[in-house]
Amino acid sequence: MNSMTKYCIIIATIFLTVFFSDANAQNAPSRLTLQQAVDIALKNNIQVKQSSLRLETAEINSKQARADMLPNLNGNFNYGWNNGRNIDPFTNTYVNQQIQGSNISVSGQWNLFNGLQVHNNKKQQALSEEASKMDLQQIKDNTTLLVMMNYLQVLNNEDLLQNVKNQAEVTSKQVERLDIMVKEGSVGMYLLADMKGQLSNDNVGIVNAANSLELAKLNLCQLLNIPFNKDLQLERNDVPMPTGIYPGKEDEIIKTALDNLALIKASDLRIQSAEKGIKVEQASYYPIVGLYGNLFSNYSSAASLNTPTTIVDQPTNDYVLINNIKNPVITPVQNYTSENIKYANQMKNNVGSSFGVGAQIPLFNNFRTRFRVAQAKVNLKTAEVERENTELQLRQNIEQAYANMTASFNRYKAYLDQYTNYQESFRAYEIRFNAGTINSVEYLTAKNNFDRATINLTQVRYEYIFRTKILDYYQGKLVL
Repeated sequence: MNSMTKYCIIIATIFLTVFFSDANAQNAPSRLTLQQAVDIALKNNIQVKQSSLRLETAEINSKQARADMLPNLNGNFNYGWNNGRNIDPFTNTYVNQQIQGSNISVSGQWNLFNGLQVHNNKKQQALSEEASKMDLQQIKDNTTLLVMMNYLQVLNNEDLLQNVKNQAEVTSKQVERLDIMVKEGSVGMYLLADMKGQLSNDNVGIVNAANSLELAKLNLCQLLNIPFNKDLQLERNDVPMPTGIYPGKEDEIIKTALDNLALIKASDLRIQSAEKGIKVEQASYYPIVGLYGNLFSNYSSAASLNTPTTIVDQPTNDYVLINNIKNPVITPVQNYTSENIKYANQMKNNVGSSFGVGAQIPLFNNFRTRFRVAQAKVNLKTAEVERENTELQLRQNIEQAYANMTASFNRYKAYLDQYTNYQESFRAYEIRFNAGTINSVEYLTAKNNFDRATINLTQVRYEYIFRTKILDYYQGKLVL
């Protein structure tokens, strides 16, 4: 490989890297609202797509179950060659020649009664379709809640980063002030060194907060299945902290969730579907009664049309005695001209039909129906147990969510008091430090206490908001 070839490969590699990087950047949105984030997630989420396909399958099965109530109609056609000794389908006699034959028919059947199997199967498939709709809605609700959690996490990390930057700015101003005072000889160098050390800690906090923010954006982009954009901006819709705890009692929330949540509705529908499944299998114990009808015609190459022409006298082997003399017997013979009957004419002339009522009575089928009914009953018990487990898990999750919300609210009140007190304390310490009445250790202690209180209050605020959104979700009133 010469140098020119290597140079071309390097240029092409750089070009493709830049091209695809630009393409990914163009595909990645630069700004998002919460509603847009949810819409993108619902569009791109694999579980939502899989659930949508399962719903399409359920809809197809439901349509097929309804169509099974209609009669069926089938057509049949064949054309072939038979060699050797065969039955002429036109005369129904044996012939020893090659015969071309054709049959055409239309047959139909309509079941009038089969133990209501089709009727119950139609209802079962309709219930399964509704259950699939509830499953899809549940996955959409879960995805929406997950997007909200990650969205709020990004906003929380943005606030934390801003808090750390504000803390560093306060420290930076103190460094600038002390640097001047050291040069003037009014304070010792150790005070400036302490403050520079604090500024270094604040800068480390900025790096850590920035990394956490970038990671939160990465998690959100991956949840939305879009290319990662570290410069992604989210629209802020700050929700003020309530003065009181979340409205609604725990028992009321549980009752509302059991009545309205798609997860519970899907379980109830599956129980109803399983009940219909038992009736579907039990229908095999009953006879099948239906109407049937056939319309048919056929063709044979051996079929011909004979047309009479002349009559000639033809001697036979018989004779009569006249005066002891044998006189031969002559009989008139009709001559014919033979002509093959055309395909279309035969099909028109040979039309036949049949119709009637038929019944199929089950007598013994290796206990298959019995075992299928037993399995259908097991399926019903399984659906009932799953419904019981779903309700139990839901009740426990709501109890846990309510307890987490209450704990978050109590922490918020405590951190709010802490923030208010440390804010006032830091204000007083800053005045005294600037006046030179306290040392840097006391000032930095007050500042660090106030900084931690600020961060704690920010975190618990978003935690409480998310806890309330979970309870909203369980009540079916999740608002973006």
